[in-house]
Amino acid sequence: MTEAQRGDGIFWWRRDVRPGVTVAFTQTAAGNLAFHVGDDDDAVRRHRARLASAAGVPAFQYMSQVHGRDAVWAGEDPVPTADALLSRGAPVAVMVADCVPLVLVGEFGDGAPALAAVHAGRPGLASGVVAEAVSRLRAAGADGLEAWLGPSICGQCYEVPSAMRDEVDALVPGTAATTRWGTPALDLPAGVRSQLEAAGVTVHRDAEACTFEHGEFFSHRREPGVGRIAGLVWAHG
Repeated sequence: MTEAQRGDGIFWWRRDVRPGVTVAFTQTAAGNLAFHVGDDDDAVRRHRARLASAAGVPAFQYMSQVHGRDAVWAGEDPVPTADALLSRGAPVAVMVADCVPLVLVGEFGDGAPALAAVHAGRPGLASGVVAEAVSRLRAAGADGLEAWLGPSICGQCYEVPSAMRDEVDALVPGTAATTRWGTPALDLPAGVRSQLEAAGVTVHRDAEACTFEHGEFFSHRREPGVGRIAGLVWAHG
């Protein structure tokens, strides 16, 4: 990864992926971006405002994430309860601390950008949130979809009971894995990539990293309740 891709410290990875469209993923230097963990509410508001300023947008829309499969359009609710947020260029965000932050970028027939920020944790991945986000965008006329996966826990670190591994792998083939220390595990990024490829979505892996292994990211497994990083996408003139 080049320094240009890394951004200014708030962003761990940032790139203009199409003319007028930017994808980015934050690191701990951006601060905790979630109200339900870590800092007090005023600190979270300051972190979110600083992030929006660094991106050059008025604000990002966030979700109340519940590990489900619902996909909603930005602007329909100030803080929608969902795990996929879709937009026609409006800045949207997904928060994680080990789950997979997935960003989708495409184009509608009128030339407007088709964007989505998706929270793909274990329950959401197994229940179909990735396919739901892709389906909702395409139903609205989106074409040429591409995907970027951000930092999340890797298959060699995400230890789970063997029964859980088998259950999820049956629903999302290819997620079964083994930790470095030889116990059952799940590879959530592999499952997300598999579902996207099956749906004909181009997948980019250059923004991936393991949140558990690297201190640049919040990790619920490594340090529960401390904070959340964000995956972001927005359109600009």
